[in-house]
Amino acid sequence: MDPSVGLSGEMDMADRYLSFTGTAPGRFLTRRLGLPQPAPLRRWSPATPTLTGGLRHLTAGKSDLDLEPVLARTELADGPADEPAAVVLDATGVRDVETLAEVHAALHPVVRSIASSGRIVVLGAPLDAGDHHQAAVQQALEGFVRSLGKEIGRGRTVNLVRLTDAPAAESTLRFLLSPGSAYVSGQVIAVDAGPVTQPADWERPLTGRTALVTGGARGIGEAVAETLAESGAKVVVLDVPQAEQDARRVAERLGGSALLLDITAPDAGERIAAALPDGLDVLVHNAGITRDRRLVNMPADRWSSVLDVNLASVLRTTDALLAAGALREGGRIVATASIAGLAGNAGQTNYGASKAGVVGLVRSLAPRALAEHGVTVNAVAPGFIETKMTAAVPLFIREAGRRMNSLAQGGLPVDVARTTAWLAHPASGAVNGQVVRVCGQSLLGA
Repeated sequence: MDPSVGLSGEMDMADRYLSFTGTAPGRFLTRRLGLPQPAPLRRWSPATPTLTGGLRHLTAGKSDLDLEPVLARTELADGPADEPAAVVLDATGVRDVETLAEVHAALHPVVRSIASSGRIVVLGAPLDAGDHHQAAVQQALEGFVRSLGKEIGRGRTVNLVRLTDAPAAESTLRFLLSPGSAYVSGQVIAVDAGPVTQPADWERPLTGRTALVTGGARGIGEAVAETLAESGAKVVVLDVPQAEQDARRVAERLGGSALLLDITAPDAGERIAAALPDGLDVLVHNAGITRDRRLVNMPADRWSSVLDVNLASVLRTTDALLAAGALREGGRIVATASIAGLAGNAGQTNYGASKAGVVGLVRSLAPRALAEHGVTVNAVAPGFIETKMTAAVPLFIREAGRRMNSLAQGGLPVDVARTTAWLAHPASGAVNGQVVRVCGQSLLGA
């Protein structure tokens, strides 16, 4: 059973092991036995919208980036000066192995002092096809970041952003240096150069925009709809007619509207466009199902139903909405992949195929959708997310899913939702064709 798909409203997400390790006896026992010691994560909430502590800007190599104006606008709450909440290392100027040593020299003295749930963001340059020395050491940064993320502990995360233009990366840096990225670690994100749309209000950047979330009545979809509404969007909650009560409940609570239809219907895209005559700004493909069974025991209907919901419907509705011009210029498409599609999972050949297909869609469509329609296309790839479905997984399998990542705990629907909101942000126009794992740097796959 894939843990990244949540279809519930009320969820038992109690992680008793995490609670136990927060006690003095728990810390003593787990340390003596060499067991994982997860740290409570500082997640985004209205009460904690920022990290607490200072920001250190370090450099390795000679950089041409003007980061100071962007970093000055990154909001961090005041905290102890000797415990920075975030470190940004500009390594875009690293071009040879000798200069790569400056990465170690910059971070070695400060890693230990970074606050719990702190952030390290390493900035790298695109690989230079004409300079294999530069390409080698810039690629080396990926191995460095992923390795550091697996050893740093205390709920801290490490990510790499490849960029050439600091202003174009502002929304990405704000996200990675915020509590919203609590379950995103070990990721490599490419940010293109070019002008971006700066919102009038960074706290409610989607004001005046319309967002549609498929499978939005429960679980992760509900969290995404709620987060987009908090960001100012008028949200349309799309779900199957059987989920009418939940869909209308969520829509009413968020001041949005419900759209009831079967996303696998051949004319689903046309019906969505007809229901939104004024157009759409954000399309979130969240609807998905699992029908798990090993291939040797899997009948054809279990294969086809998963591929139809999780992949074919995404392809059909996306094509129809783009062809109809329903997605306005500056629009955002955010699809939901899964670590099962990136790393595979026993008993999920159908699901893994469908989610790998979503990745292929994103990588192929993204440049054309931007060039022809002014619309970006990205995906989130959740790992083990605490939902009602994962609460029903047998204990030992559930505990393995929770612990087999660098943060040694499961994610929450809000982690997927905040990542989706960043990709849907008006200022994220330079982020295109990216597949971002929300998995706590799962040990499955890269």
